[in-house]
Amino acid sequence: MGKTLLQVEHLRTYFHTFRGVVKAVDDISFSLDEGQVLGIVGESGSGKSVTSFSILKLVESPGVVQSQRILFNGEDISRKNEKEMMKIRGKDIAMVFQDPMTSLNPLYTIEKQITEMLDLHQKGMSHKEKRERCIQLLHMVGIPNPEDRLKSYPHQFSGGMRQRVIIAIALAANPKLIIADEPTTALDVTIQAQILNLMDRLVKEQNASLILITHDLAVVSQMADRVIVMYCGKIVESGSRDDVIRRASHPYTVGLLNSIPRISEEQDRLESIPGMVPSMLDLPQGCYFAPRCKYCQEICRTQAPVDQTVGEGHTVCCHFPLKGGD
Repeated sequence: MGKTLLQVEHLRTYFHTFRGVVKAVDDISFSLDEGQVLGIVGESGSGKSVTSFSILKLVESPGVVQSQRILFNGEDISRKNEKEMMKIRGKDIAMVFQDPMTSLNPLYTIEKQITEMLDLHQKGMSHKEKRERCIQLLHMVGIPNPEDRLKSYPHQFSGGMRQRVIIAIALAANPKLIIADEPTTALDVTIQAQILNLMDRLVKEQNASLILITHDLAVVSQMADRVIVMYCGKIVESGSRDDVIRRASHPYTVGLLNSIPRISEEQDRLESIPGMVPSMLDLPQGCYFAPRCKYCQEICRTQAPVDQTVGEGHTVCCHFPLKGGD
């Protein structure tokens, strides 16, 4: 891998509500190399999406984002103001949002919406060059007859095609980093596979890096080089794809893996993780996962665990790490 592209150090995002403080992201650190795919995995409410919004400074009041520093390409973007961030968003760091229907403006044609990105970040292009770039982008993401589809509106596309348009917009300014926030959640399984394969290919072709946010470890096992598992705003396990998938050491990661159906095995019933994710306003003392953990001991209920290294580049936040996913 190349040099470090993104380095997040001690990121905290707290929401100050009338019922109390929600620690949506609670002191997390991670890095991403050039050309690398990082998977961020966890259940709904674990802080995955808030992490990406915090990096891009898209968290609004009552959210408060603090960090030691967030280095992107050697620059600390956590110190930049809104005007400076607007030059970075879309051009250097692009975002593929979860629901394509709410990300696209129903009143504008597809050409207009891709051109807006080019107007912002590729100011020297002529009208003809912009149109050619729009056609090229739609062709890249696999939309047939792109010349004819430029004048179409979002409602004239299927869900999978709309997601392809969102990816085309994200790629318009040749960003160094793409953040994909659950890019296939609203799509059926066949289209999901197509979109993921498309993103994987385009990231490699553009020599970009990708942060893939998902609740599905099966998706991550196909695409990611490194994996971060989040629970209640904290990173509970991180490491290479093989380490996390084949040698999972946190009971939560093991629970997520055991809930995935396997074609090679006959299973009468899939395993599930007992209980529910606790309310972020009423987190348990000690380890947040303790009430749902079958390995829980007394220390887990009273004392918060700290990160332990269980292999090269493989860390787990647990009092009693499992050995190789036992």
